[in-house]
Amino acid sequence: MENYIPPFDITNEMLEKCFEIMEDLGKLSGINEMERFPRLRRVSRVKSIHSSLAIENNTLSIGQVTDIVEGKRVLGPADDILAVKIAIEAYKLIDEVNPFRIEDLLKVHGVMMGGLVDEAGRIRTGNVGVFGEKGNVIHTAPSYKLVHELMGQLFDWIKNADVQMLIKSSVFHYEFEFIHPFRDGNGRMGRLWQTALLATWKPIFKYIPIESVIKDRQEEYYTAIAQATSEAKSNAFILFMLDAIGEAIKGILKDSADHASHISIQINKLMHVMETYPQSAQMLMDRLRLKSRVGFRKNYLIPALEAGLVEMTIPDKPTSKNQMYYKK
Repeated sequence: MENYIPPFDITNEMLEKCFEIMEDLGKLSGINEMERFPRLRRVSRVKSIHSSLAIENNTLSIGQVTDIVEGKRVLGPADDILAVKIAIEAYKLIDEVNPFRIEDLLKVHGVMMGGLVDEAGRIRTGNVGVFGEKGNVIHTAPSYKLVHELMGQLFDWIKNADVQMLIKSSVFHYEFEFIHPFRDGNGRMGRLWQTALLATWKPIFKYIPIESVIKDRQEEYYTAIAQATSEAKSNAFILFMLDAIGEAIKGILKDSADHASHISIQINKLMHVMETYPQSAQMLMDRLRLKSRVGFRKNYLIPALEAGLVEMTIPDKPTSKNQMYYKK
């Protein structure tokens, strides 16, 4: 089947949802909004990782995932901890991969599932089924003998199709889950790859935790997959994903507004005089024309550090006399 086109219809309802999403993306002012708040980026990435793995029955809490991201020791099932650690590395690759190359997909799967399955980074060599939240079979995947051909056709389509990326990435996500190209890890890879595709259109998507919405609406997620399979076209799944994407963006808008409301006038003044190269506390106080070191630390420096806007040159020794500070 040359020039394969996945079966789906572009409807007015889809176009309306896309328009609403693009309006909300405009309110975020592109990636600059997230660049202003590095802590918000970290929180969003943690939500993505925790939610995607929780869908796959990972038992670690979002607090434990946060601790792992920050390099802290966590107690829990070894496989669950490993899954988080390698997912962190897999999500970092969003900045490096070309999501239109199947070779990059295999590379990321090798990272995402390395140490968890024997066939990490390789197309499956046996037949598999897709299971719902309650363990029921919702789809029997195509024969492993067809997977290479099917994935080649899908990647040819994703590279060449003239379709809006919100819809195109959702079609890819569904078709990927339908093919189920790997022995394990298909769910987390499908979600990650849709994010990677969306990030080629709008880089802000690297920091929008769509996975968190999918986790909260997990039963609907599986129902949409089942309905699309039953109808032999991905319309139901596209509509679900557009809803999830829109909800995730509205969540980021709210978080951004809440976060910004906590950025005081003093922090803004500090960020105005700070540089990306290290400066001492005294240098910063001089620039701000401040005399009280206690007031500077309480009202300017500590809030900026807690907001994730400022970094220390010696973070493991915060009170060192040689401590200096720089803007992220």
